[in-house]
Amino acid sequence: MDLSRVEKTIQGFIESLNNVSVNEMYKKLPKGKMLRARLIKMIALDSALGDKVAAIIEMIHLSSLLHDDVIDEAATRRGEPSINALYSSKHAVMLGDIFYSKAFYELSSMDEKVAKSISSAVTKLSIGELMDVELANSFNEDAELYYEMIYLKTASLIEATAHCAAIISDKNEDDYKIFGKNLGIAYQIIDDILDVTQDEKTLGKPAFSDFKEGKTTLPFIIMHERVDEKDKKYLKSLFKKELAQDEIAWIKDKLNSTDAIKFSKQKAKELAIEASLKAKNNKELLSLIDGMINRSY
Repeated sequence: MDLSRVEKTIQGFIESLNNVSVNEMYKKLPKGKMLRARLIKMIALDSALGDKVAAIIEMIHLSSLLHDDVIDEAATRRGEPSINALYSSKHAVMLGDIFYSKAFYELSSMDEKVAKSISSAVTKLSIGELMDVELANSFNEDAELYYEMIYLKTASLIEATAHCAAIISDKNEDDYKIFGKNLGIAYQIIDDILDVTQDEKTLGKPAFSDFKEGKTTLPFIIMHERVDEKDKKYLKSLFKKELAQDEIAWIKDKLNSTDAIKFSKQKAKELAIEASLKAKNNKELLSLIDGMINRSY
């Protein structure tokens, strides 16, 4: 899919700020999958309005990643040095704020329904970030809290993306909101699975980094439910630790023997199936769902 027009629109937003430092840091941001821009294109097809909505949402997403890297003290992003590692946490926070501000400036001139949908998602996203930070204080045993957090932090913006694409293309808004929500939750569950099943080279970040940062993802919650009290205690003793190879091997063994990975994949697949029912036989969307569920990074 050609996303060059979206990329040019984002570049135009950046250049209009007329600031050398912002432009320099933007160029050093690693390229992502641009999932949200792809969704706009697949649902609303090619249009200048779609390009602008996609660019606004991608800038908001970039901003959230910049802030996330500061919160997580992440040195890399997609295998490249993060902005906070290259410059400082202050630079990363301010660049994120600039991206947010510019995105909302561009959003202010758009259709009210589109503006409200995206604005509401950003509020949810920020609450999700806060919830993620608070959940990291201790090992979270509650799957419902996990689902709520990943909906707010990740899926809400994907939900808004699909919703806005439906608005600007005069399609069923409710169906596409459900599609986006389910896709977003499934996407994050797969991300969390990959963190414990793939290596650093594939992930572009250290494996098991989520657990070290205090993120009790679905595989760990299910594993905890299914092991005995002795193993529960040992698992919690590893929480937020720099793990040794034998500790990683123990976790992997328990994740497999308890079928925690299998359960988590099945949950993601169930959500993907629900999303596909709302995709209105759109072959590109169905292909996207399949690729997202079966990806390795």
